[in-house]
Amino acid sequence: MAQDTMTLVIIRHGESEWNKLNLFTGWTDVDLTEQGHKEATEGGRALKEAGFDFDVCYTSLLKRAIHTLNHVLDEMDRNWLPVYKTWRLNERHYGALQGLNKAKAAEEHGEAQVKIWRRSFDVQPPALQPNDERDPHIQDQFRDVPQEDLPYTECLKDTIARAWPYFEQTIKPQMEAGKRVLIAAHGNSLRALVMQFEHLTPEQILEVNIPTGIPCAYTFDKDWNVLDKHYIGDPATIEAKINAVANQGKAKK
Repeated sequence: MAQDTMTLVIIRHGESEWNKLNLFTGWTDVDLTEQGHKEATEGGRALKEAGFDFDVCYTSLLKRAIHTLNHVLDEMDRNWLPVYKTWRLNERHYGALQGLNKAKAAEEHGEAQVKIWRRSFDVQPPALQPNDERDPHIQDQFRDVPQEDLPYTECLKDTIARAWPYFEQTIKPQMEAGKRVLIAAHGNSLRALVMQFEHLTPEQILEVNIPTGIPCAYTFDKDWNVLDKHYIGDPATIEAKINAVANQGKAKK
C-alpha cells in the first residue's frame, strides 16, 4: 500500500582519525576517534529521544560508517535491525590525495584548487597508480566488487553515478513499501543523495556541508518532493560542526 509520506534519516559517520588530522581520507579504512564514537552515540540518543524508529539500515564498507551505525543502533536498542553494506555508499575516492593534509595541500596548491578537488562536481583529483597500496583493486574488502567498477579516483559526479542508482534500485522501493530507513555513510556519498533529493545544481552542492555524527531527517511525499528536512540535536552544536567541515580545506593562518 502506498504511503502518504516517507521518512529517511541520514547520518555522516562521527569524527574519524583522519578527520582529526585533517587528511584526505576517501576509501582509506580508518576508524573513529574517541570523539567520533561519542558523536555517533549522541546521534543515536538524539534519534531515540526524538521518537524515531527504523525498519532497515544501509551503510558503506568502511568501518567509520559501520561503527557509527552500530553506536546508533546500540543507543536505540535496535541491534536486531537488518543492515546492508555496500561499496556504493563509500566515501568519494580521493585518488592520490588520500593521506595528504588538506591545509598543507591548500598552502601548496592554493585554497581554490583544494576546494575544487574536495567539492567540485566533475573535477577528479590526481588518480592512484595501479597496485599502489591504496588501490582498492588489491584490497580484501572490495574483492567481491567487479574490478571494472572500482575507481582510481572520483569526483562527486562519479560518486553520484554509483550511489544514486543504488538508492533508486534498492532503498527507494523499501521506502515506498513503508519501510523507515536509516543510512549511515560519508560526506560525499550523502551529498550525492542530497543533491538528487533537493534538485541542487552543481554550484549549489559545492556549498553543502554535512556535519559528522548529526542525524538529518527527511520527509517526502509520495512523489518524492521534500516536505521537511531537519537536523536532530542541539542547534548551536550543529552550526559549529557545519562550519568546521567548511573550513577544513583552508590554509592555516
